[in-house]
Amino acid sequence: MARTKERGWPASPEPLPVDVVDNHTHLDTVLPWRADGWTRADDGAAVDGPAPDLAAHLARAAAVGVTRMVQVGCDVDAIRWTDRVITDHPQLLGAVAIHPNEAVRHAGIVEAAPDGLEPEQPYQVSLPDAIDLVERTARANPRIRAIGETGLDHFRAGPRGRAVQREAFRTHVALAKELGLALQIHDRDAHDEVVEVLLADGAPDRTVFHCFSGDAELARLAVRHGWYLSFAGPVSFGANDDLRAALREVPPSLLLVETDAPYLTVHPFRGRPNAPYLLPGTIRTVAEVTGRPLVDVCTALAATSEAVYGSW
Repeated sequence: MARTKERGWPASPEPLPVDVVDNHTHLDTVLPWRADGWTRADDGAAVDGPAPDLAAHLARAAAVGVTRMVQVGCDVDAIRWTDRVITDHPQLLGAVAIHPNEAVRHAGIVEAAPDGLEPEQPYQVSLPDAIDLVERTARANPRIRAIGETGLDHFRAGPRGRAVQREAFRTHVALAKELGLALQIHDRDAHDEVVEVLLADGAPDRTVFHCFSGDAELARLAVRHGWYLSFAGPVSFGANDDLRAALREVPPSLLLVETDAPYLTVHPFRGRPNAPYLLPGTIRTVAEVTGRPLVDVCTALAATSEAVYGSW
């Protein structure tokens, strides 16, 4: 059954005073969602309106000051889509990788994990072949500016899967360093192990903890090593005082923001579909939590984004 319109796309927020970057979004996944919310355009359910196309999403974001984005492709299909779309749209740069949970499937592993969900079936494409696609795409397209998202997800992997994730993560770290690209890290319930890999193998010069979920102690450690921390909608959720405490530990020169759309929509729209045009809500939360003027926060975020990814 289709959800009600109240579960659909939220209204556009007030525009920001300075243009900013959404440094992590999945537009390939945003596009299928219809106007009535979590009803996919391809699932055969009743819908009330067309799914906004890419041009509409880019225009809606630009209207509120989100003029540039890093499109993240972290499975085989999304990598190919990202490679094409960033070439045609100057607002977009790209990041490519095999997501840690995708790496498990490419390795042919089926096992129970802490999430309690039915394990997903393996892919026919081998993990070495999938990572080879990452490398070939990153080498061939100068608008690919990051390897990511890669890392560890202990919530959705059992013991064998975690071992595969670790080796895939190390391979991506090495690739980012070899190509001189930024690294975007997925870290779910695996803070200590992610840090262990980075310290043992040597982190790339521009290492970003995407959708940072750690506490103030982890934030301080990251800052000491010059790692970037990117905050998303959860920093606005009422229960996340520890995350807001972590935010206060991050200097503007190491701070980024993102939507991780279509998920993790900023309060008060949690549970509704997310898109880059909603990033201002997270940025206003950052300004409120850090006690800094909104214009200063936006200016610093734009500068830090270019320090990590270069010019658009």
